[in-house]
Amino acid sequence: MKANQKKAIVIGAGFSGLSAAAYLAKDGYAVTLLEKNEQAGGRARVFSTDGFRFDMGPSWYWMPDVFDRFFADFQKSTAAYYTLERLSPSYRVFFPQQDIIDVPDRMEAIEELFEKLEPGSKIKLQQFLREAQYKYEVGMQDLVQKPGNHIFEFADIRVLKGLFRLHLLTPFSTYIRRYFTHPYLLQLLEFPILFLGAQPKDIPALYSLMNYADMQLGTWYPKQGMGKIVEGMVSLLQELGVTLHCNEEVTDFTWNKNSIQQVITAKRTYDADVVIGAADYHHIEQELLPQSFRQYSPSYWDKRTLAPSCLLYYVGLNKKLDGLLHHNLFFDTDFSQHAHEIYSDAAWPSSPLFYVSVTSKTDSSVAPENGENLFILIPVAPGLKDNPQIHQQYFAMVMHRLETRLQTNIRDHVVYRKDYGYQNFVNDYHSFKGNAYGLANTLQQTAILKPKMKSKKVKNLYYTGQLTVPGPGVPPSLISGKIVAQLIHNNH
Repeated sequence: MKANQKKAIVIGAGFSGLSAAAYLAKDGYAVTLLEKNEQAGGRARVFSTDGFRFDMGPSWYWMPDVFDRFFADFQKSTAAYYTLERLSPSYRVFFPQQDIIDVPDRMEAIEELFEKLEPGSKIKLQQFLREAQYKYEVGMQDLVQKPGNHIFEFADIRVLKGLFRLHLLTPFSTYIRRYFTHPYLLQLLEFPILFLGAQPKDIPALYSLMNYADMQLGTWYPKQGMGKIVEGMVSLLQELGVTLHCNEEVTDFTWNKNSIQQVITAKRTYDADVVIGAADYHHIEQELLPQSFRQYSPSYWDKRTLAPSCLLYYVGLNKKLDGLLHHNLFFDTDFSQHAHEIYSDAAWPSSPLFYVSVTSKTDSSVAPENGENLFILIPVAPGLKDNPQIHQQYFAMVMHRLETRLQTNIRDHVVYRKDYGYQNFVNDYHSFKGNAYGLANTLQQTAILKPKMKSKKVKNLYYTGQLTVPGPGVPPSLISGKIVAQLIHNNH
C-alpha cells in the first residue's frame, strides 16, 4: 500500500461488490473486499458434490456486451477468463396441450416462428425489435448509467429527444399487445420481463429492450458455469491488488462524527476512508447502522415492491433425460394465477410455473457420465416462510409434471438433492424478505425513485447492488458497481 493511499472497504462480494472493487482499485484506492460466505459470488456461488457441479443462482448469460465492456475497462476480454458458447436453440418453452416451442438463436428462424403462429407478425416483429434496439442502446448506454440522485441527470439530449420512443409511461403488457395477439407469442415476449421482478402490466415498455437482448444478442453459456465469471472477476481483482477476505461478516462500525472510521468483523478491524455496501442494502442500513444514521424508515422499506423470492432444487440424476434443453420454461399452467399469488395476494402458488436448467446438456464437466444436473426454480412471493414439508410438496408437484411431460421416471433416479428457499436467502445473504433478485423495476421504483446510492446521513457510505440503481440481474449489478465507483470518484 502506498503512503497516503485512500482505503476503500467493500462489503459483499456479489457481482456489484466485485465490480465496485475493481473500479475503485483502478481509481487508485487500496481496496479490501469483505465477504460473509466461504467464497465470492454472492447468489452466484457454486458448489460441487458427488461429481455434480451446480451454479447456485444466476443461470442466464444475456447482454454479453455488458460483460465485454466491463472487462474492456481494464484492458481485458472475457475470453481471457472464460469461454462462451451460444446456445442453439436458446431455450425451450412448454405450453399447455403438449405444445412445445424451441426459441431459435437466429433472427430468420425467430421470424418464421412468429409468422407460423400469427400470420403477418413477422413484419410486426421486425418493427418491434427496431424499437427495442433503440431502447436497448439508449437504456443500457444512457439511462442505467446514472446514479439516480436527481432528475437532471436525465437531461441528456438523446434521452430527451427519445422520450416518446422510450415509452416510459406505457405498461409493457399494453405495448406488446399493439403488435401481437397470439397467447404463446405474448408469453414469449413477457418472459424476459420476469427478470425485472414484476408483472408486465407494472413494468414500463422501455424494457422491451430485454426482448432485443433475448432475440438479437442471444443466450450464452460460460463453459463450466456462471461461477467461471466470478472466478474471472476474482482473478482480475488479484491483478489489480484488491484484498479479498471470505468468511468475514461485517458486524459493526466505529465512528468519527458522521463518518465511518472502521469496519468491524469477528476477525479484524479495518480502517476506512470510504465504505461501499454491496451486501443487502436493507440489512446494512437497518441492522448495522445506528438509528440516527438510517435515512429510510422501516415503513419505507415495507412499502417497497420486491422482486420475487424462489424455491430452488439442485438435483443430480444417474440417468440422461430426453426432452429437455439447457434452459426450459414450464408455462403449462395459468400464468395469471401464479402472478397473482406472487405480486397481488402473496401465497404459496397453487399450480406454479417453473424453470429447469440442465447445464449438463451443454457441458459434460458438470455431471458424471450418463448423469444430469438439474437446477429447478419456482418463483414465489417474497416473505413466504418455508419448511421441509413445503419443499417436499413442491418437489413432488414439479416431478409429477416433469415426468408427465417427458414420459419417463425421474424420481427413482435422483441420487442427489438439495433444497434452497426463503430461510436460506435470509441466512446466507441477509436478504430482505428472502427476495432472490432485489428491488422490482416498476415505474414507481425506477432511477431516481430507488433507494439512493449515496447515504444522506453518513458522509463516506455508499451502496450498490440489486436494491439500488439500476436494478436486479447480473448485467445491472456489474453496471451498479461501476456507477458507485464513479460517484465516489466525483465526491472524494
